Formats: sequence, structure tokens, C-alpha cells
Amino acid sequence: MGVTLHLLLHSDRDAIPDVPAIYFVMPTEENVDRICQDLRTQLYESYYLNFISAISRSKLEDIASAALTANTVSHVSKVFDQYLNFITLEDDMIVLCNQNKELVSYRALNRPDITDTEMETIMDTIVDSLFCFFVTLGAVPIIRCPRGNAAEMVAVKLDKKLRENLRDARNSLFTGDNLGTGQFSFQRPLLVLVDRNIDLATLLHHTWTYQALVHDVLDFHLNRVNLEESAAVESSPSGARPKKKNKKSYDLTVADRFWQKHKGSPFPEVAESVQQELESYRNQEDEVKRLKTIMGLEGEDEGAISMLSDNTAKLTSAVSSLPELLEKKRLIDLHTNVATAVLEHIKARKLDVYFEYEEKLMSKSTLDKSLLDIISDPDAGTPEDKMRLFLIYYITSAHPPSETDLDQYKKALEDAGCSLAPLNYIKQWKAFTKMAAAPTSYGTGATKSKGLLSRVMNTGSQFVMEGVKNLVLKQQNLPVTRVLDSLMEMKSNPETDDYRYFDPKMLRGNDSSIPRNKNPFQEAIVFVVGGGNYIEYQNLVDCMKTKQGKHILYGCTELFNAAQFVKQLSQLGQK
Repeated sequence: MGVTLHLLLHSDRDAIPDVPAIYFVMPTEENVDRICQDLRTQLYESYYLNFISAISRSKLEDIASAALTANTVSHVSKVFDQYLNFITLEDDMIVLCNQNKELVSYRALNRPDITDTEMETIMDTIVDSLFCFFVTLGAVPIIRCPRGNAAEMVAVKLDKKLRENLRDARNSLFTGDNLGTGQFSFQRPLLVLVDRNIDLATLLHHTWTYQALVHDVLDFHLNRVNLEESAAVESSPSGARPKKKNKKSYDLTVADRFWQKHKGSPFPEVAESVQQELESYRNQEDEVKRLKTIMGLEGEDEGAISMLSDNTAKLTSAVSSLPELLEKKRLIDLHTNVATAVLEHIKARKLDVYFEYEEKLMSKSTLDKSLLDIISDPDAGTPEDKMRLFLIYYITSAHPPSETDLDQYKKALEDAGCSLAPLNYIKQWKAFTKMAAAPTSYGTGATKSKGLLSRVMNTGSQFVMEGVKNLVLKQQNLPVTRVLDSLMEMKSNPETDDYRYFDPKMLRGNDSSIPRNKNPFQEAIVFVVGGGNYIEYQNLVDCMKTKQGKHILYGCTELFNAAQFVKQLSQLGQK
């Protein structure tokens, strides 16, 4: 492309009269005004305008009139609607928006004082992004959704928008060249829209897999993790101010082979793998060093000469593998730092204990110690950890605790420093959903513990896992995974039998829950209205690994960790 400079639209930019400029912007009021201003001041030689989402006719006319008055019409070379209003974080995961995500947050959707027009705006925002996604995919989905919640509103609007686009044959985005290019070229995909309220416990759950742990305990956003490196204490003389903590950020992307392989693995396995990688790297490094010393041999004796000819080939291959070695070293350092930071949290907050206990709560297994003990234990976790544990207990219990028990728990939570605002909201929510539906089940079979680890690895390891449980994950499907599975396989299931069915390609929209298509789906997109997290994503990925030839994509309006979700619950509980 030869792009030499990239700037933000609203920054102060100097005129560069002999250079073409490519704009990649959302068609908002402010952005369009700024583009008009650029045309008036004739900043660039030519303008290529790319709008992330479709621009309205009136805004396009504003740009045209600005170009006319400034006499720069000929300079506007191209105008494109790109339909890219979504963010792809993984090959099989999308989120809607990064900026202004509070507009479509769980809190925004569940505010008691929300007006109809505000709700319409939120729905339109979500539908616009989903429409962009399907245009990019080049496929018209079959839509399924539950009745009577936000997911249904999204489904109705999306069906209407796709239908209108298909009807306008001349300008349809789903005909001819656009179709059949994606991975979904043989069969139409299934889009399952679910409401976040189907399962709140998973959002509060402490987790045990690498990617979800990084998201839960570290600052991990848009595939970048920011770590604070603790400055060395002994280096500062007494009385001197402690050094500022260094901030380091690492990108965890598709290019990182270790991350791709282990992001869904249980944490002790990850620590072990980092150690193995480090050992194999050291062996390769020693080999290169050994060759170096041999090549430096003095003297002309025959032994040295024959060794030289032998080792020339070896050295050549060693030198050519150096870039690979350096990259390996970079990844090992990166994951050593990230995993060490995660391990510190696990140890300090006893996250293994929380994870195991919550799994037992969610799978209705017998509990080995009382909930009150954990809440009252000053060493077990932060106030937020305790609140999360109690909320999971409250959400998953078939019968809510009696008033006297509840007061006891509340007192213990307050003593531990918790704000009770999230609980206020969950109480209202539980009372409301009880009227609406039966409680969600989380499957049976909890995690098995392999006993305490004295050390996971050999004693030379950097990860001293002393006292951390080596928990083995048992595959159990979470509610969203179960819903998707029964809809993909066309299985009869009381959870999904009442789901509505939309086919935007049918001429007449019929409101039925009877699917026309009786074949199981090979490809599906599950989209959670109200936010999602990596635990749910990982659960879907693991479930699909067992099914040959099936592809799924996970999407959500926003990706949040438990801390961000608890904050939204508190804001709802304070109202």
C-alpha cells in the first residue's frame, strides 16, 4: 500500500497538497463535518473515503455540497461503504464495538428507567454491526432466538434489515460477486441470538484456563496484556523514593504459536509447557555455543580439520535457525512474565479454591466446607472475589436462602468489605426470572482435584506452584453451548423448543418456531446480546472439537471480565 503516515481524524493535521489521503471512519455527524472541513481547506491532493458502516444519503449530500463549494469535487476519488463495524479478536470470535461500548452494555440494556427510544437506539446499533458482519461473511443466516427479551428484538430488526436488502435486487449486498467467497459457501449458517440473562453465573465465575485467567486477573484488552513490573526493592537506598513500576505490554495474537496452542489449557499445564519450551531453547542455545568453541579450534591437527568439515554444515544450519531461536526466546520470556503475573494472583487470592468451590456450586455437587467460612476467611481473596462467589451461590441455588441466613451472609460480606449493591440487583433479577422460567442447569460433574501440588515441575522451575491445586477440567457444557448444540443438531430440547425461527430469504416473513430446514447445521454463529467472556468462548470451542466438520463463531456486544460485570451490577443495584 505504501502508507507512510497514519493520523487520527480529529488531530491537528497540516496540509500536504500533493498526497492522496485514505479515510477510514465511522459516518458520524462529527466525522462528516471534519471531512467537509478538510475538503474546504484542501488539505490533500485526492480523497478516498471509506466508511466503516453505511453512510446515510443526507450525510453523503453534506459532503457533496462541501466539495462543490470548495470546488474540490474532482479530488474526491472514491467513496466506499466498507461494512466493517465489528472487531475480530480471534478467527472465531467477534465483538461489536470498542468505543462507546457502554451504549450497548449489560447495564444499558437492563436499566429499569430505560425509555423506548433509548432501547430502539441500542437495538439499531447492535443490528447495524451484525448486518455488517453478515455482509462481510457474504451469507444470509437462518436466525433463531428466545422469546420476550432483547435477543428477540435484535432478531426481528435484523431479519427486517436483511429482508429489505435482499428485496432490492439491484443494490443487494448478497448477490453475485459477494456470495460464496467466505468459508460458509455450501450451506447457510445458523445465527443463534441469546440474551445475557440466560446465564449470569458464568460471567462471575473464577476460571482455570490460561486465556480466561489472563482476562480475569490482568489488564487484557483487544488482545494486548499490560503488566506492571515490580521494581527491584533492594536497589533503592534507604530513604530514596521507590522506583516507579515499569509498564510492559505484550500482544497475544494468532502469530504467537504458544498462545494459540495453550490459551484454552488449564493453568498448571501452561506453566509446565513454558518450562519445557525453556529447556528445549536452552539445549539449542548450548548447541550453538558448543559449535562456536569448536570452530575456534587452533592448530592444524587432523582431528580439528575433520571436526571442522563436520561442523560447518551444523553451524550453517545453526546460524539459519538463529532468527527462529530469538523469536522462541521472545515468546518464552513473554509467557514467563504473563504466567508469573497470573500465578501471583492465584496464590494471593486462592483462586484455585474459589474455582473448585464454584464448580461444585454450579454442578450441585456436595460442598466440603461452608460458604460462610470462605467469605469470613480474611486470607481468601479480595472482597470482590467473595462477592462473586456469593452471587454464584445465590444465582445457582434452586431455593434462595432464608431471610435469617441471608442477613448472616450480608453481615459477613460487609465485614469483608463488600458493597451489597450487586446483590440488590441480582435479588430483583432472580425474583423476575423465577416468574419467567425455570433455573438454568449447569450440567453435572465437577472438576477433579489431583491433590495439592508440591511442585508441578522439577525443582529448577521458575513457577513454584507450592500449595496451588492441580485441577483437572471436566468438559461440561454451559447454557449457551447447550442451546447452540441443540439448535445446530435440530434436537428437541425444552430449553430451545420455543425459540423463534426467521429466514430472511423467505418471501413472506412467518412468525413460527417450526424450522423449515430439518438438516443439522455445519456452521453456526452464537451471539450474546448483553456481553460475553472467554470462559463461554472456550467452552464452545472445546465442545466443537468433539464434533467433526462443524464451525462455530462466538460473538457478543462487549467482552468483559468479572470485575467489569460486577461494577455494572453495582450500578444497577444502586438505582
